[in-house]
Amino acid sequence: MPIQAPKPDQILNIADDFGMEISQEDAESFAGLMTGLKASYDRLDELVEPTLPVKYARLPGYRTAPEDNPYNAWHCKCEIKGAASGPLQGKRLAVKDNVCVAGVPMMNGSRVLEGYVPEVDATVITRILDAGGTIVGKTTCEDLCFSGGSHTSKLGPVRNPHDPSRSAGGSSSGSGAVLASGEVDMALGGDQGGSVRMPGSWCGVYGLKPTHGLVPYTGIFPIELTLDHCGPMANSTADCALLLSVIAGRDGLDPRQVETRTQDYMAALEQGGDGLKVAVVKEGFGHPESEDVVDEQVRKAIKQFDAMGAQVTEISIPMHKDGYHIWSAIIVEGSTELMIKGNGFGTNWDGHYVTSLQDAYARGWRSRPDDMAETVKMVLFFGEYARRYYHGRYYAKAQNLRRALRDAYDRVLKDYDVLVMPTLPFRATKIPAPDCSREDYVGRALDMLTNTSPFDVSGHPAMTVPSGMVDGLPVGMMLVGRRYDDATVLRAAQAFESSGDWKSM
Repeated sequence: MPIQAPKPDQILNIADDFGMEISQEDAESFAGLMTGLKASYDRLDELVEPTLPVKYARLPGYRTAPEDNPYNAWHCKCEIKGAASGPLQGKRLAVKDNVCVAGVPMMNGSRVLEGYVPEVDATVITRILDAGGTIVGKTTCEDLCFSGGSHTSKLGPVRNPHDPSRSAGGSSSGSGAVLASGEVDMALGGDQGGSVRMPGSWCGVYGLKPTHGLVPYTGIFPIELTLDHCGPMANSTADCALLLSVIAGRDGLDPRQVETRTQDYMAALEQGGDGLKVAVVKEGFGHPESEDVVDEQVRKAIKQFDAMGAQVTEISIPMHKDGYHIWSAIIVEGSTELMIKGNGFGTNWDGHYVTSLQDAYARGWRSRPDDMAETVKMVLFFGEYARRYYHGRYYAKAQNLRRALRDAYDRVLKDYDVLVMPTLPFRATKIPAPDCSREDYVGRALDMLTNTSPFDVSGHPAMTVPSGMVDGLPVGMMLVGRRYDDATVLRAAQAFESSGDWKSM
């Protein structure tokens, strides 16, 4: 159906938005000049758009009864069986609800996307099914994935299986909870500031944020192209490695994939910890918000590396403390332009756009902006303020500083195999009351990012491994490796996992 031709009054309104003064006669002149451009748009309506494949039969997804969803971790259930054989044969997988699965509702935690059903499978979904996996549902995630807590989803809070009064972490909150409760073998999470590792840490499961660009993001709802990651979560290092083996590698459709190199992740698990060079990052401990018991538990866990023959040394990376601040400017201004004003996909990148998702999301948030979470509103207000009054200068400066931060880690990783520090500075917090203040709501969503967010900026692989329990709550330890050397991170995680039962460390 042809688009409507722009009317002179509409052109006058657009000109006014840009501070231009044109007359009615000028507007009518421009409207006439645009006839040729409109013809191109009309022709686009006639052309068939390339799409992503949907290869496996499935029934529609469905909402579960509350008694079958005790932690509110499932957005909807489904059953999609993959190939008859493959490395994931017999594995049950959950998928974070920011990932397109054809025929299964996708809400991304937000009321503004409610009712949308993708017609495509994301690349990672096709790869999982080709490998013989069975997808059993979409997991609840935080509102537009903009929270490290688990209380912002419009479906209600996701509860931690270790203590249902506490947060499961976010934004991959449901994926962490269904793993911790033993309902699935593996899950997909997304990570722009720590959203794989935070629920991994608080729920006591394993979660890897791969090297930026290692896993294709095609068919997944973006936040900021330079920060977007998709990664595996599981109840063991081996299952994380297995899932990564399936989903990693170029697909030719994702501009994030520039120097993508894969490895034999399963073989790395057999190398053990003897001879590993482990750098304990001083600046990863003792944050103002840190719990002493978390720092103490992680330092105690690190001694397991000594026992297995690794070389453990404490080192200093002063710039680690600035990583969160660099991340803040990138995600605030970048997500304002791409995720919000750009209707989820924006422009100026070469890859596959899920146009149905872009359109549904635009219609939702632009018609009901008040339905966005308070976290998203805060980011929009500050991001637009910074762009409008400081013209993107600080976003640009933060992107330039990204390389300095990356270099600071790389200098240490020339001499060491992995960096280690607490994943999060404190244990799972209480879920805020429904009538809490805006300050508490936003604070509980964004107050735990000091160690996780710098590695979304730098692009290094970072993995949380359960490293102990304190008063019934898990504590996570984070291992960070060289870019495109995710295998060594998995090797270190497997060596630590094999050293004893983390729950009794």
